[in-house]
Formats: sequence, structure tokens, C-alpha cells
Amino acid sequence: MKTTFKIALFALVALFLAGVAGCGTRADENTPIDKIKAEVEKMDVAALRNSAMAYKDKIVAKKGEVEGIAAKIMAIPLADKLGDEAKGLKADVDSLNSSISNLKERFQIYYNKLKEMKGDTSGLSL
Repeated sequence: MKTTFKIALFALVALFLAGVAGCGTRADENTPIDKIKAEVEKMDVAALRNSAMAYKDKIVAKKGEVEGIAAKIMAIPLADKLGDEAKGLKADVDSLNSSISNLKERFQIYYNKLKEMKGDTSGLSL
């Protein structure tokens, strides 16, 4: 009984630590630009690349969402293009495009510093 409890506790701790470790590089569109500019000055090449990649991944994901919503808009009959559903979808696209713009601005800071430090920028093109 005690062994089962220990195994379960160990598994729970391992899951927690894996979750915390995965949260190290977050792409947040609301992080102040000044804060990012200060952070990149202290980062090494690997950290810069990881942060840039996190932003790139989030940008690509949001672009996929935009494409999905655009497909829904195209599927709406012409007579209903000015209706509430279409307006809501267009508002969603506008919100996502704004988010993508904010993410790109932050991505560019990491990317430029990585280039300045002559780090590997392969796979980071948008």
C-alpha cells in the first residue's frame, strides 16, 4: 500500500515538474516591448532561439485559425454575408490578425538579437 502511494506521488510530482519545465518559454502578445528588449540583452543564443521559436509556433497556429475562419466565411451563402454570423466571424478574424501582429512584433525582437549574435535562424522564417 505504501509503495503504491509512493509511486503515485512520484508520478504526480513528475507531471508537475514536466508542466513547469514546459512553461519556460511562453509567447505572450501582451508582454511589454520594453521588458522583452531588456530580457534579450541577458539571454544566450539558445534561449533566444527557443523564445523566437515559441513566438513563431504561436503565430503559425493563429494563422491556421484565421484560415479556418476564412473558410467558414467563404461557406456562408452570399445572401447571408452581411448577417450576424458573418460579422462575428469577421470580428474573430480581426482579433486574430491583431494578435498575430502583436506576436510578430515581439518575435522580431528575439529574431533580430539572435541574428546579431550570429545564432542559427534556420526554421524561424515566417
